[in-house]
Amino acid sequence: MPTPRDTPASRRSRANGDGTVYQRKDGRWEAAGYVLAPGDTRKRVRVYGTTRKEALAKLTEKTAASNRGVPIVSAQGSLAAYLTYWLEVVAVHQLRETTHTRYTACVSQYLIPGLGKKKLAKLTAKDIRTWLNQLRTTCQCCARGIDTRRKPDAQAGRRPRCCAIGKCCRKYLSPLTLAYIHSVLKSALEHAVREEEIPRNVARNIRTGTPRPRRFNPLTAHEARTFLAAAQGHRQHALFELALRTGLRKGELLGLRWEDLDFDRGTASICRTLQRTRSSGLTTLPTKTISSERRIALPAACVASLRQHHDRQDREKQQAGAEWVDNGLVFTRPDGNPIEPATLNRHFNALLRQSRLRTIRFHDLRHSTATLLLEQGVELVVIKELLGHAHIGVTATVYAHVRLRLQRDAINLLGRALRSSSEATSEPDAGEDPPLCAAPVR
Repeated sequence: MPTPRDTPASRRSRANGDGTVYQRKDGRWEAAGYVLAPGDTRKRVRVYGTTRKEALAKLTEKTAASNRGVPIVSAQGSLAAYLTYWLEVVAVHQLRETTHTRYTACVSQYLIPGLGKKKLAKLTAKDIRTWLNQLRTTCQCCARGIDTRRKPDAQAGRRPRCCAIGKCCRKYLSPLTLAYIHSVLKSALEHAVREEEIPRNVARNIRTGTPRPRRFNPLTAHEARTFLAAAQGHRQHALFELALRTGLRKGELLGLRWEDLDFDRGTASICRTLQRTRSSGLTTLPTKTISSERRIALPAACVASLRQHHDRQDREKQQAGAEWVDNGLVFTRPDGNPIEPATLNRHFNALLRQSRLRTIRFHDLRHSTATLLLEQGVELVVIKELLGHAHIGVTATVYAHVRLRLQRDAINLLGRALRSSSEATSEPDAGEDPPLCAAPVR
């Protein structure tokens, strides 16, 4: 029987440079081969699988990436090197561009300066917990020298403060920001586990606590009527009315096209959003989630205001002539170009000052829609479909305070129904409706 050494080269299952695949004593299969490492060096990597085919597939994947010039990050490297690799090679293909931009800012501002020098293989849960506790009590102005770089301006009322004068302003990170930083680190280490760079995700052992949801200030019914009255005559009156009556997001409003509107049926199809990105500038992107791509019913008042807005846009198009930029958007600048989100915020704030309403965010119009609908007794599932939430739990959690108010009204209503006859006669309630008559059951 010929030995492997006596087997001709043409009959070997794997050629030189293809690596080795063999079964370990514990039953798993191990594949090893040389791949490209940081610094234009070669490194031998080992991957494992329950079958020979699985181990060989993992090695082939790493070898293919190496042949494309993508270096394989070793667990012996620093966390900063792996986070950079994860952002440039992995996360860029899995995240929306705006989300990837926020991840990049989080990694460059917090994770790399705080934990970047740690070895990926030697990072422990204690290291992460100690760093988060330190970050929680560190003034960001003093740590990053923000106020030292800020130039004083007497006309704008900008004076030196905080680290520029040696008096800390105690600008700490919010619990929500700390939880976001922890989630970014946890996502990166989770991918390192999937690539078998590290055995476990140590960030999962850290509990940052559940941060309180952001407070928002929805408009009351009286304030909403005041806002709509003040928006009459404004060039973007149709936009503001559509935002308050339907709860559409800012990007969804700015990305709306005339082809998405059906005036005869009174519906609007929400299938894109307009956002400013670092690479493409002001551009249209898919909706936030799959559930955000939806079709909503338009109120009659919105249909009327949109028709008026269409006539106004036709007049602006004739005045602009050849300078008009025809992109099919519903809400544009006078020359047809899309509206900047920051510009819309300025118009909105000016409208609030004109109507003498308290200062709120534009996104609070969306919260106002949901709050007013809940107070009118509309079911959560209907509001969830209107707002485009992915899960009804999001709607229930964000507007829990409104649900508690409705529960209190229901309890008070039940209390009035359970009052004794003497209490009912001594305290008449003229506002109660007569009891409903029961229909006969057949």
